[in-house]
Amino acid sequence: MQLDGLILKGIGGFYYVEAAEEVYECRARGIFRKEKQTPLPGDHVTITVGMDSENIIDEIHPRKNSFLRPPMANLDQLIIVASICEPNPSTLIIDKLVAIAQSKDIEAIIVVTKADMGDTLNLVNIYKCAGLRALSVSGSTGEGIEQVRKALEGQISAFTGNSGVGKSTLLNCIDNELMLKTAEISQKLGRGKHTTRYIELYKVAGGYVADTPGFTSLDFENSEIILRDELQFCFKEFLPYLGKCKFSTCSHIEDLGCCIIEAVKTGKISKTRHDSYVAMYNQVKDRRQWNI
Repeated sequence: MQLDGLILKGIGGFYYVEAAEEVYECRARGIFRKEKQTPLPGDHVTITVGMDSENIIDEIHPRKNSFLRPPMANLDQLIIVASICEPNPSTLIIDKLVAIAQSKDIEAIIVVTKADMGDTLNLVNIYKCAGLRALSVSGSTGEGIEQVRKALEGQISAFTGNSGVGKSTLLNCIDNELMLKTAEISQKLGRGKHTTRYIELYKVAGGYVADTPGFTSLDFENSEIILRDELQFCFKEFLPYLGKCKFSTCSHIEDLGCCIIEAVKTGKISKTRHDSYVAMYNQVKDRRQWNI
């Protein structure tokens, strides 16, 4: 019997596929290895369910996007979680992750946690002004939790952010049946400790979410590549100004007649966002490709 399903996780050569309201343990056909194609969590697949033999993944359906590290496919949303304190937020890290999402046509949602411990308004407004969804939440008071819950409905989402920002705590607030272990802040290192060992999609709030190990900007080193000339398109608020600068070769760094620099001066584009763009651009200005 053949069924269409969704890969929830893969461990030790076994893949766990949700199909027809059941979860089947499957092996992948050897042809995938020959074609150097690995099934990933988030893949839509066709499986053959054996009566007296193991279940087999026969087909991996076309992907709309994928990540190398962590290995996932078909994301609808990248929920970028940053805390207002403990640890303090890094707009550069947030902006790198937003750029990756934009490059893959994935919606980026910024969630600023620990609103009960500090003022989140300035950080939230930076991203709202950039045309992105940005929410302020608190696991202690419940502020903003319902907004995040509604955003998950009908979507495959990945939660990303530095350790200790409250990803697992946030998921537990959204659905307390998950009982995900929350990371404790390491006082010695000033950051959290990973509690998740492998990627797994969970059914949450009418959608699927992945609380993945190490899904931070550091994992995109030498993995997710954005071409230097495409970087400008990964900043949503730049788009209305592109093609309008004095020179067609404008890099939007310090060029004369640059519409984006003028928009920064007049407050239409956030200085921190432009600073991040400059930092990323300078990292690769002498190279043809940029590895985040």
